[in-house]
Amino acid sequence: MSSSTTSTSWDARLWGVLLTVSLVVGLDALDVSMVAVALPSIQDELGLSTSALQWVVSGYILSYGGLLLLGGRTADLLGRRRVFLWAVAVFTVASLLGGLVDDGALLIASRLVKGAAAAFTAPAALSLITTTFAEGPARNRALGIFAVFGASGYSAGLVFSGLLTGVGWRWTFFLPVPIALVALIAAHRLLPRDTRPRRRSGGYDLPGAVTGVAAMLTLVYTVVEAPETGWAAPRTLLQFLAAAVLLAAFLLIESRSRHPLIRLGILRSGPLARANLGVAVFFGGYLGFQFVLMLYLQSVLDWSPLETALGFLPAALIVAFGSPRTDPLINRFGTARTIAGGVAAHLAAYVLFLALDRDLPYAVGTLPSMVLLGIGFMLAFASFNIQATAGIPDHEQGLAGGLLNTSVQVGGAIGLAVVTAVLTGNGGGREGAEALLAGFDPALWTVTGFAVLGLAIALTGTLRRGGAGRPGPELPPAAAGQPAGDGAGPEAEPELTAAVR
Repeated sequence: MSSSTTSTSWDARLWGVLLTVSLVVGLDALDVSMVAVALPSIQDELGLSTSALQWVVSGYILSYGGLLLLGGRTADLLGRRRVFLWAVAVFTVASLLGGLVDDGALLIASRLVKGAAAAFTAPAALSLITTTFAEGPARNRALGIFAVFGASGYSAGLVFSGLLTGVGWRWTFFLPVPIALVALIAAHRLLPRDTRPRRRSGGYDLPGAVTGVAAMLTLVYTVVEAPETGWAAPRTLLQFLAAAVLLAAFLLIESRSRHPLIRLGILRSGPLARANLGVAVFFGGYLGFQFVLMLYLQSVLDWSPLETALGFLPAALIVAFGSPRTDPLINRFGTARTIAGGVAAHLAAYVLFLALDRDLPYAVGTLPSMVLLGIGFMLAFASFNIQATAGIPDHEQGLAGGLLNTSVQVGGAIGLAVVTAVLTGNGGGREGAEALLAGFDPALWTVTGFAVLGLAIALTGTLRRGGAGRPGPELPPAAAGQPAGDGAGPEAEPELTAAVR
């Protein structure tokens, strides 16, 4: 599918395409958050150790983050519809098996498979949207709706997990199955058939795929394990060295390959680089804050899982109802400014939570931060998607989507690991709530540091033209095949692609 619509008035089929791919991405997010609250019940029934239990979550992150680049490029080469359908089918089967198994190792294996499936659905879904809706108001509106499903899916998963875990943790695995089946049927009926022909075997960069995937898997695995084995432990340092060697080999292979997995020239795009680095820091800080706050609410304040999930609900509601309405802001101010505004809102949320008295009631002590977090996601997340894909040729949209989603997952894993290490490293030999309280403020200051770094990255985008005027898209000649600028300012050129109808 290489053409796209420039109009913001869509017929039923276009709405169907958008809602179908958005539903699957929301399902990925829902699945992650539902499992988190069910972990204690899983541990009790299957008899898992704490170190094994964390792989129920980390296994998903490992395969998801490690395979995203391969997933994005596969969608470009084999066809987005084909890859999307197969990945959703695998996700559905893995969800069903995860709810049926009685062995911890098999459960972790099902999570690894689900993460791998999500690594192929996420970039395929994003590239289906960016090749269906042209740069400018149409794409901005579509990506705003796309962002709603991701954020709402994650928050809905928190609420559902609090309800379903009381019935049985297996229902947190079964719930995605009928939703995925509906999405699979809708995708089969609605998604246009792929028009790009398959490339022959000579067009696949097998050495690049092997070294690239190995580098990402090694990096994510090391980051996940480092808090337990020690950041300065010989094993950890050797694994980081192995990841660096594999990455260097990957870059060397890509620079010489006739059909690279990643065209290295795409990384020269300033907006794409800022979007990837910025979203990694942005999401890493948020995951760290969420982890610390969830432990605090449940372990120190004795909130139930459902009460904790509901505590995060205001942020989700702001994202759900606000994101579809952000495209006028993005069209007017450009992605760089809206991203900066979103990151600044998160920074304010963390600073405010640090400054307020812990004994204040929720409405005064926690709710203001939740509101700011919702505003931050509402402004920034769709803008990151737009900035990372603007000006990218249709045949590389899967690659751009894979890069962005890899940054989200790897950034989240690194942020969570760093914050966890700070939280547990300040316990001073104490246990339980006392240890948590000892590490609480240092962990929150670490999260705040992530937000400061994120704001600095975002501001470089707003200042790249000396701050004068509103940011235009800086589009190069189409024949050059190079990534463009932000592509979300008021001067965006919807004429670049033809209308579907």
